[in-house]
Amino acid sequence: MADYPLIENHGLIGDLQTAALVTTDGTIDWFCCPRFDSPSVFGALLDWEKGGHFTVKPMESTYSTKQLYLPDTAILVTRFMTEAGAGEVVDFMPVTGTTATDRHRLVRMLRCVRGSMTFQVDIAPRFDYGRKPHTLHVTENGAVFASDGLELTLSVVREPEDDRLVHSLTGEDDLRVELALEAGQQRGLIMESAADGPPREVRVAEFQELFAATREYWRSWLRQSRYTGRWRETVERSAVTLKLMTYAPSGALVAAPTAGLPEQLGGERNWDYRFTWIRDASFSVYALLGLGFTDEARAFIGWLGDRVKEKAGGDTDTGPLNIMYRVDGSSDLYEETLEHWEGYQGSAPVRIGNGAATQLQLDIYGEALDSISFAHQHGIHLDIQGWKSLRTLLEWLVDHWDQAGEGLWETRGGRQHFTYGRVMSWVAFDRALRLAVAHGRPAESSRWAAERDNIYDQVLAKGWDPGRKAFVQHYGSDVLDSSLLRMPTVGFITPDDPMWTSTLDAMDRELVTDSLVYRYNPEASPDGLRGSEGTFSLCTFMYVDALARAGRADQARLVLEKMMTYANHLGLFSEEIALTGRQLGNFPQAFTHLALIDAAITLDETLNRLQKGD
Repeated sequence: MADYPLIENHGLIGDLQTAALVTTDGTIDWFCCPRFDSPSVFGALLDWEKGGHFTVKPMESTYSTKQLYLPDTAILVTRFMTEAGAGEVVDFMPVTGTTATDRHRLVRMLRCVRGSMTFQVDIAPRFDYGRKPHTLHVTENGAVFASDGLELTLSVVREPEDDRLVHSLTGEDDLRVELALEAGQQRGLIMESAADGPPREVRVAEFQELFAATREYWRSWLRQSRYTGRWRETVERSAVTLKLMTYAPSGALVAAPTAGLPEQLGGERNWDYRFTWIRDASFSVYALLGLGFTDEARAFIGWLGDRVKEKAGGDTDTGPLNIMYRVDGSSDLYEETLEHWEGYQGSAPVRIGNGAATQLQLDIYGEALDSISFAHQHGIHLDIQGWKSLRTLLEWLVDHWDQAGEGLWETRGGRQHFTYGRVMSWVAFDRALRLAVAHGRPAESSRWAAERDNIYDQVLAKGWDPGRKAFVQHYGSDVLDSSLLRMPTVGFITPDDPMWTSTLDAMDRELVTDSLVYRYNPEASPDGLRGSEGTFSLCTFMYVDALARAGRADQARLVLEKMMTYANHLGLFSEEIALTGRQLGNFPQAFTHLALIDAAITLDETLNRLQKGD
């Protein structure tokens, strides 16, 4: 297992339609093409022997590495230091635009910055998760890796007077390239899918133009941010990370660009996150609008509106909305297991697709309506057809909110009456009523108001445990659940209400460990899966937000500052944190970075008010 890098030892690059992970020692070990949810081409992250990789490293056996982003961009720089010299590989993907395309480019520029360095480049793709064979055709200017349905064209960045590259086959249809550079020289490789011609000689000047255009794109985009608070660099890195996980043609945000990374090493809690969850993407509206990124929020609201329109009045066994979709809005997420892959550090099974797609999770309606309402406050509105479809959605919810579901955490241990699901159903009716008044739109106002009030009364009667003096995970249990940290955020209860402060105190005692927060205790509330998990990073940032709202600003700031120490060297977070401090789960996770932004905005505003004496 020594060949597997730590999950946190990666950076992310992308072109807004797909993305790649680059390790701290220069290996691309995860890349799906042509979309986030397409089969992998490089998948060594989940099987080092069979997954495929694209490695750049010095020929010297002894070297050290450092990694950073070019400031205010998604351009990743991995630096190598040896006794003979220092070099670096600059990785990025030129942005593709808002039209779906099969053409994507991985640009890897190699530089020698001091002394001399010979780079060794190993290219070993494994198409369709390693299930399809491929052929290799080497030319003077590069190579073509061809498989059924997909070709990758490798072109060389060099000058006409350069010596020809030294290359050799290192295995069946794999390629090794050597580049010897002196201080000040830069050369490189561009790997392209759906290229419009054979490999070609790319001049260094052309690379520099690609580099400059990509750098300017990201810096221009980030200049839209209005955030000037205490954690600006961290917040803006999270914003760039979220942008990298957004599928530009539709505006859909994937939960993570990876699949199968374990929540427990060696365990079975390994899921495919390369899809768009209604819940996660709805939360993105708050973060994006909070920072000033209105175009991205508008694109998602449009995507969400299309999903509402699609199933309005149709088959509603699991509701008019699915809990998740592919990035193009389709809903075929059949879950299967890659039996031939061993999984990250032996963490099998490796699943692609997601069987939770057909679950009933009633909270998504509240999250969808809340994001639509929040967007409305910022000038982003539903059209007339969208409102009609929304009314149909609410008609379904009137008849179905009072039933058991799988809940926010997608448990597989049977349906329950989850308190969080009820709270968010309350939100759905509340926001629909507000939207109807704001627009003067026709609505079943009296019926919606009655259901909203019925839910409120039910949560107080059945979601509250008098013995524990806390709101609980589901009716009939005494288990705490950190999803309920959002109760004051959505306005179900005020942050200083005694019922809420006692709930927060109970969570302090049971779910919080040195500032890190568990989702719930799976031993007390079996979720149908073996093993345990780490603390959930999303929940820690939600905890910060809740503390700040409850007037516990000093504690909130300490928790936030501690949590920041668990970020990787680039400021990225996966899904969970292990007891050892290692990151676990899919990486990077959108939900975590969304919650980070929300927590930073809330806490910063709270601290500013305290400074002014408000």
